[in-house]
Amino acid sequence: MLPKTDGIEVLRQIRKVDTDIAIIIFTGYPSLETAVASMKLDVVDYIKKPFNHDEFREVIDRVMKRKGLARSPEEELHKVIGSTIRALRKERSLTLKQMARRTSLSVSLLSQIERAESSASISSLYKIALALDTRITRLFGDF
Repeated sequence: MLPKTDGIEVLRQIRKVDTDIAIIIFTGYPSLETAVASMKLDVVDYIKKPFNHDEFREVIDRVMKRKGLARSPEEELHKVIGSTIRALRKERSLTLKQMARRTSLSVSLLSQIERAESSASISSLYKIALALDTRITRLFGDF
């Protein structure tokens, strides 16, 4: 229970500030009236307590996909490879320009790989691993 107000009023106040934020209503006192009012205020879901954890995970996954926050396994792999390369490069105090010279890859491509904007070929990963004096498998992190 909210003191001196209700969830619908809080939801209205939130919508005045941000119309795009994803909101999930959890209620111990579900009613058709509050469910309809919540949906009119564009909530993602209206869940009664106690709730099913699997159902909640499905709602979160749906929100993440809708907001463009969910990554496919391939995108996650690109992110891991890129962040690992960047960390190893920084650890060795190397600039992108120095890496480009060592690998014969362009600064632009290396930057795109580090930011997970471009997929690196096996050949490129091999060159990068040699330039960083590490095993190619290390670039994959814990993936």
